[in-house]
Amino acid sequence: MKEFGRALLGTVAAPAGNVETYIEVPFKLGGKDLRPDGLIRVRRGSREWTALVEVKTGKNALATEQLENYLDICRDQGFDALITISNEIPPSPDVHPTQVDRRKLRKVALHHWSWADVLASAVLQKEHRGVSDPDQAWVLGELIRYLEHPKSGALEFDDMGADWVPLREAVTSGTLRAGDPTITDVVARFDALIRYASLQLGRRLGADVVVQMSRKERSDPTLRAQILRTGLVDHGVLRGALRIPGTVGDISVTANLRTNTVTCHVDVDAPKTGRATTRVNWLVRQLKTAPDGLRLEAFVVNQRGAGASDLLAVVREDPAVLVLDATRELKAFRLEMSVPMGTKRGRGRGSFIDSVMNAVDTFYEDVVQHLKAWSAAPPKMRPEVATPPGEPAELTSTALSSQDD
Repeated sequence: MKEFGRALLGTVAAPAGNVETYIEVPFKLGGKDLRPDGLIRVRRGSREWTALVEVKTGKNALATEQLENYLDICRDQGFDALITISNEIPPSPDVHPTQVDRRKLRKVALHHWSWADVLASAVLQKEHRGVSDPDQAWVLGELIRYLEHPKSGALEFDDMGADWVPLREAVTSGTLRAGDPTITDVVARFDALIRYASLQLGRRLGADVVVQMSRKERSDPTLRAQILRTGLVDHGVLRGALRIPGTVGDISVTANLRTNTVTCHVDVDAPKTGRATTRVNWLVRQLKTAPDGLRLEAFVVNQRGAGASDLLAVVREDPAVLVLDATRELKAFRLEMSVPMGTKRGRGRGSFIDSVMNAVDTFYEDVVQHLKAWSAAPPKMRPEVATPPGEPAELTSTALSSQDD
């Protein structure tokens, strides 16, 4: 792993400044000998930025006491940050998977990368954005090859945890309560799964796919956990959303543990002009390769509750099935695909993780990537009207204001 660390630190972009990297630097703290896995120092002009690095592989988790000790070292040495890398996947890049004393973060920043994040970023940079320096390109390629090896210690997300089966059974039997101890771990792992799905999809697309959350959820991770907890207890569902650059809308992912289905949907604004059936046809024309079982729902302005809905196969034959009242303006559509939910906690056939990952990939490939947002046609220039032959110009007006047509 030390060799990998040296290679990883060596890929820091040199144009950002003079970069120094060190492995296993010894420090003393309160009479104890401590050895963080690495140190990065970047100098640019008169400015200097220094960070300690702590790395975990396999199923080894970051420990609160160890991180707090390293934060104390950073504070005492005047370092700027502590960077951690492990297989733990937080719901967003702004959240750290390990709880530490917030007072220790007043002068020192704490950042985390999951190995899945590192691999996705490496692939995105090398395969999609490109690396101009041939030496750095080679090193980055070797990193990718190393990380993809099963013995590297950089693991895929492959387990919903020991609490998954008991929680699923409690939801099915209707006995899940808000204080059930199984909820906390399952909620955290579902958030990690959605984040992992975003990284995997981003690798394939060459785009920065992110987990979509509200501003309050990003600033307060406990709020996000509470929302997921409430959804599980009240409705038996887990929800997440992915934002992909350039698409018509966010992909919402819902795992319903009561009906054993995984549902993906995206909302699309309807055209602002044309009759209701014309607007439906505009959408259907973009779904030539979408499966017949795709469910479409139409919403009108000021509507409350569900809108008119039917399967794509039916709407293709008769667009009017989505129009309940032709006098009301269609505002938006919802496109929804549901698949059976896997129940096993691990990976492979019949697993929950694979059913969610496959649902997201299939929905994007078959539906979302083919959708384009509506845009109004540009106004057309009106031709000038010539004076009719044989008529005096003073008796004929060719101004636009005089043309009824």
